[in-house]
Amino acid sequence: MKALFVEPMLCGATSKLPSGPEWLYEVKLDGYRGLAIKTGGRRKLLSRNGKDLSARFPEITTALQPLPDDTMVDGEIVALDHQGRPSFSLLQNSRGRDHIIAFYAFDLLLLAGQDLKGLPLEARRQILRAKLMPQLVEPIRLSESFDVPTDQLIRVIRESGLEGVIAKRRDSLYEPGRRSGTWRKMRVNRGQEFVIGGYIPAAANFDSILVGYYQGKDLMFAARVRAGFVPAVRASLFDRFRGLGIEQCPFRNLPETRKGRWGEGLTDEDMKECRWLRPRRVCAVEFVEWTEANHLRHARFIAMREDKVHTLVVRESP
Repeated sequence: MKALFVEPMLCGATSKLPSGPEWLYEVKLDGYRGLAIKTGGRRKLLSRNGKDLSARFPEITTALQPLPDDTMVDGEIVALDHQGRPSFSLLQNSRGRDHIIAFYAFDLLLLAGQDLKGLPLEARRQILRAKLMPQLVEPIRLSESFDVPTDQLIRVIRESGLEGVIAKRRDSLYEPGRRSGTWRKMRVNRGQEFVIGGYIPAAANFDSILVGYYQGKDLMFAARVRAGFVPAVRASLFDRFRGLGIEQCPFRNLPETRKGRWGEGLTDEDMKECRWLRPRRVCAVEFVEWTEANHLRHARFIAMREDKVHTLVVRESP
């Protein structure tokens, strides 16, 4: 069987990790989902949307040379800061870098032409660990799984400042493009992706961006994000808005009748200064909590997410 691109299997969001002997756990790494492929003697690193990232991360692509022909590995492309912690900001600004870029392998879909997607996850990971990882060197690493009480794991994740936990059923098959519920993710430290639907202008570019998430086919306003920008990021992001301007507000739940307890709402009067955009750009945002009015409190821009499809951005946090 040839190693051809397939849509990666997806995780469903949960506010409580499932527990029991049928589950295993992995650290949720804040990076780009990636498929490492070798076929016809050529190595490729593809994004979750099939975009070729081989040239962008040559150190990973080069390290894939020992892969047998027609092999496909699922994993996460991660930038590590000086303390060894994943940093999505470093990953996005990876040119001229002095930090480590690693590929954390967590699943094996195809090995030397043999289709493994119909095997249980535990069997796939055992083959990955025993037959493939000994052939690979840095920066290819194994994403370890843990068999510990969930409360203990969550505490360690929170104290370490990591993003969250992924729970997977040991017997789960690999279902390309599906969010079947056998893989679940829980964010421990608040943050997720949002779609940019507009901005508040300023003299040079913008004062803040207006972000939201999809609820069915409707884009729902979540926050006005002002924090987290430096001048260079503002200029770069504003440049990405070119050609996306529209007259009509894309958010289904605007305008609002009042600003809310934390002043996070957008009334009809507030909207007079807004500039609207076709909702195509996705960014990562950190925040303290969701308010009673379903808005973000103390939202902070982290980075753009070029690897995310805007129509798949939904509310993840409870």
